Amino acid sequence: MPTEDALYPSSSTFKLFSQQESQRHKPTMAPSEIQNAETKPKQSIPLLTPYKMGKFDLSHRVVLAPMTRLRSYGYVPQPHAALYYSQRASPGGFLITEATTISDTAQGYKDTPGIWTKEQVEAWKPIVDAVHTKGGFIFCQIWHVGRVSNRSYQPNGQAPISCTDKPLTPPANDEDAFTPPRRLTAEEIPTVVNDFRLAARNAMEAGFDGVEIHGAQGYLIDQFLKDTVNDRTDEYGGSLENRCRFALEVVEAVANEIGKDRVGIRLSPFADYNESADTNPQALAVHMAESLNKYEILYCHVVEPRMKTMADIAESPHTLTPMRKAFTGTFIASGGFTKEDGNAAVAEGRTDLVAFGRWFLANPDLPKRFEADAPLNKYDRSTFYTSDPVVGYTDYPFLDSTASKE
Repeated sequence: MPTEDALYPSSSTFKLFSQQESQRHKPTMAPSEIQNAETKPKQSIPLLTPYKMGKFDLSHRVVLAPMTRLRSYGYVPQPHAALYYSQRASPGGFLITEATTISDTAQGYKDTPGIWTKEQVEAWKPIVDAVHTKGGFIFCQIWHVGRVSNRSYQPNGQAPISCTDKPLTPPANDEDAFTPPRRLTAEEIPTVVNDFRLAARNAMEAGFDGVEIHGAQGYLIDQFLKDTVNDRTDEYGGSLENRCRFALEVVEAVANEIGKDRVGIRLSPFADYNESADTNPQALAVHMAESLNKYEILYCHVVEPRMKTMADIAESPHTLTPMRKAFTGTFIASGGFTKEDGNAAVAEGRTDLVAFGRWFLANPDLPKRFEADAPLNKYDRSTFYTSDPVVGYTDYPFLDSTASKE
């Protein structure tokens, strides 16, 4: 059973997930047992202890991980997203949105939200307001896919942009999934950095509490970071310092625009998603952590090494411990966590916060279920990437509603 937190589809993922058996809405306890679980004596649960993340007083350490859901028709957030996010909000809880594109060149999937037009900014406002009404905090994850795209998603049918001109390998069932990218010139890179800056400004206009820069999962920033992708010979390629330059320029620009205390970044130095492996991921991880300290950003959100392919948990010789020790801000870990190992990670000081994706997707009241030691709804993979505004999106039952059906 895959337990990775964040959902980032490839061009062949939609067919794959539609073939999976439904696992959703199958409680493992009777409603009466759920009610009894809620009355058990409360024990200290590390995931449910308060945490001060900069200016944000969090009531617990269970974070909603960013998850692509493909329900923003025409790249504009829709009203149903207000219900989706507010369902998962709690007083003092911390949510991170689905990946949100920063420009018209940043797109690589249908119906993902953007934040580069006024229409998009206005559409985000009621969604953010709905979370704030519940007392929660919400950051917008800002994103550029780089070469994980094709001409059909690009303005004027142009080639996608990247640090390289090396194309991705298309899946066997979709030879046209990826168009070979165009290598950015050094003179063009500041324009992309500026797009991230403007997206962060727009996020503030929409009312978000901050932004998370998407530097993971083989998308544009990760393409620059990884030495099996980045084959540049200029100041943005070659050495570790050069490969990290673009990411750090984005961090600096965004922090200068909205304030360092409202900026986080997500990284996956150990992952090989979208053909983005690195030959020395531990060195990359520690170098990025140490470099980020200069900018004093709020947090660093890192995918566990065990999630090498973003699908199933695998054995890994690496840990996040050196990166955790190197970074001086709030540390968020994600990737295949259960309640038990999430509690252990917090209790042992391996992370400050834990991001949950699929289990939070299927359990909008996940912190409450953890507190009550209640069963979890099973997620339904076949509805991860559909366009339905309700099914598999806002219709997962709450603990209270499950118990009330007894």
